[in-house]
Amino acid sequence: MADTSFDGTKRHWVTTASPTLEAVINPLTAACTEAGYIPSDIRILDNPAVREDSKQAADLLKHIVEAHSGEEPTVEFHTIDSERDFEDIVAYHRESIQEATQSDTPVAIDVTPGRKFMSALAFQAGIRFGADHVYYLYLHSSDYYDRVYPDLPRPGVDLVDFTEVF
Repeated sequence: MADTSFDGTKRHWVTTASPTLEAVINPLTAACTEAGYIPSDIRILDNPAVREDSKQAADLLKHIVEAHSGEEPTVEFHTIDSERDFEDIVAYHRESIQEATQSDTPVAIDVTPGRKFMSALAFQAGIRFGADHVYYLYLHSSDYYDRVYPDLPRPGVDLVDFTEVF
């Protein structure tokens, strides 16, 4: 289910901080550009090791949304003490989805950034708790890892919505 344009509707984007900035910003750029999913609210899971990276990503995520909608999104951080706090990672995603569902707001979980176990937990939570979208930005070559979305060749990148796979 693709959203085709920004119409002022509230939409949530739930992601994870990473020291690899492109892994955080490129999926949102692709979702806005390719799927028309332009969020009004962004939630970022971080921990002390990536706190500064999450602040930088937040600024860029705001600019991406503003470029597509003309509106500045709200950004909220959820900080956990350790990247291995598995229960809190699941709770973050579950609560994000539940809050959106209670307010009848679409929610997208981005499973691209973060360590593999974080992505696995985000994926499972997104599917299990009923996120509207569970996005993953697939790069066809490691040559593209350090490049921003506008510089990626379109045949070299795919935005996958796993809710459409299931």
